[in-house]
Amino acid sequence: MPVTRHPLAPLRFPPQNYRVPGILRFAEPRRSVPVDPLARDRTLAHVEAALFVADEPLLPRKLASVCGLADANEARRQVERLRDLYQREGSSFLVEEIAGGFQLLTRPEFFSWLARLRRHTVEMQLTPAARETLAVIAYRQPITRADVEAVRGVGCAEVLKVLMERGLVRLAGRDDSLGRPVLYGTTKKFLQLYGLRSLKDLPAAEGLAPPAAE
Repeated sequence: MPVTRHPLAPLRFPPQNYRVPGILRFAEPRRSVPVDPLARDRTLAHVEAALFVADEPLLPRKLASVCGLADANEARRQVERLRDLYQREGSSFLVEEIAGGFQLLTRPEFFSWLARLRRHTVEMQLTPAARETLAVIAYRQPITRADVEAVRGVGCAEVLKVLMERGLVRLAGRDDSLGRPVLYGTTKKFLQLYGLRSLKDLPAAEGLAPPAAE
């Protein structure tokens, strides 16, 4: 005679070694992890770190090589991501394209405050004569020393020497005129110091115009 279980009888649990069929198992509820819109992935973190430690602008191909990116175009895409991230999080940093490369800088509004920490920059050490000579070379390069002196009205041999020692002026070949005098031009360090992508970004000045080509 079949035995039926009383409806109020206690349920019997299976022994410990009993395996519950997969179809009867309850899946663990998935916990939704909020995605931080300002989070850096590993690739972007590498790009940010490289820009942080670089003492000079990094060319796109150099940045790609250092960070293991596919090519210079990928480096540019990652830089744009970082720029957008800084903008959204209100960072005190920005990435500027200077002298053909990318450099991590502080925002201009913090300059007066940060200048207290670095009072001995190259720009602050230049005399008025050196800055004037540098401006003439920047706008009229390549240019001979005689032409620089004609614009300024005074000799500039010593000033040129100082500017070359500072790495702001370089030899840019020789002129085709009699005696083939040396031509002078500015360097990438000059672009870096003044935050310029190229010489075409020089601001307009009275009587002077940016060079047509570098």
